[in-house]
Amino acid sequence: MFIARVFQPIRMASASVLQRLNQRTKEAENIISELKGQIENLRQSAAISISKPEEDRLKIENEELKKDIETLKVQLILAEASNGVRQIPLPTKKGREMSGSANDSAKVPEEPKVKVEPKEKPSKGEKKKDQTNTSEAEPKAKKGKPEKKAAAPTNENVDVSRLDFRVGKIVKVEKHPDADTLYLEQVDVGEGKTRTVVSGLVKHITLEEMQDKVAVFMCNLKPAKMRGVLSEAMIMCASTPEKVEILNVPKGAAIGDKVFAEGYTGEPDAMLNPKKKVWEAVKPDLRVSKNKVATYKGAALKIEGKGEITSPSLADVAIQ
Repeated sequence: MFIARVFQPIRMASASVLQRLNQRTKEAENIISELKGQIENLRQSAAISISKPEEDRLKIENEELKKDIETLKVQLILAEASNGVRQIPLPTKKGREMSGSANDSAKVPEEPKVKVEPKEKPSKGEKKKDQTNTSEAEPKAKKGKPEKKAAAPTNENVDVSRLDFRVGKIVKVEKHPDADTLYLEQVDVGEGKTRTVVSGLVKHITLEEMQDKVAVFMCNLKPAKMRGVLSEAMIMCASTPEKVEILNVPKGAAIGDKVFAEGYTGEPDAMLNPKKKVWEAVKPDLRVSKNKVATYKGAALKIEGKGEITSPSLADVAIQ
């Protein structure tokens, strides 16, 4: 009896200890679970902090590549336009959808079957008459198709005098609605009306600098469409892959003034024939000298009695 009384408090104490131990075990498990969650959050945060800068860098690089692609497209369009290649505007997304739905709904009608009846055999007299008519018709057909003769060129010299360089003023300029790198300009070259000029200068020259700019324009390139807009002239610039500058005209230059190279006195073509490649032949010899003067084969480009055409800062570079 005495022993039972002694062990009863011990049992009660052991049960209490076990209960506390179980409670602490649960608390420890909760703490461990919370710590695991915190560790996982820290891992995710660390991964984000590492990947975010790389993601931002790739986004910036992707945007730069897009701009480079757009610039190369513009350069290709300009090169094709100067070579007389016809520019066909790409269809818009809306146009493609409309075209697709029209094609789906339209049914191609079957061609009607035509019954061919056998021809009656001509009599001997009729056969002889047909042969006679055929022999008479042949020489007439030949007369109707004379041999083509190459037209004699009006100007045999292929030099800078074939190009119609004139001073013009940009009276209005805006960005092309369908091309981020192109400007649309309305240019007065002294004709009593303006010409539309498309230039790929957005990356190099601001809109404010373009407005009211007086520059040299080549006016006898064959007009060509660039992104759906017909360009009727080309602004002349000193150019490198990294930088492009519009050529400066001398003080006192007036709208419509002719620009010529010293020593080259020929008359410019009314319009350059793309097939004769005059511009392609002259272009490599158009350069800005080390003294920042625009030249053709070393001869200065100038306006009679007013001075030389110059580059703002570029020297020993191409003109285009």
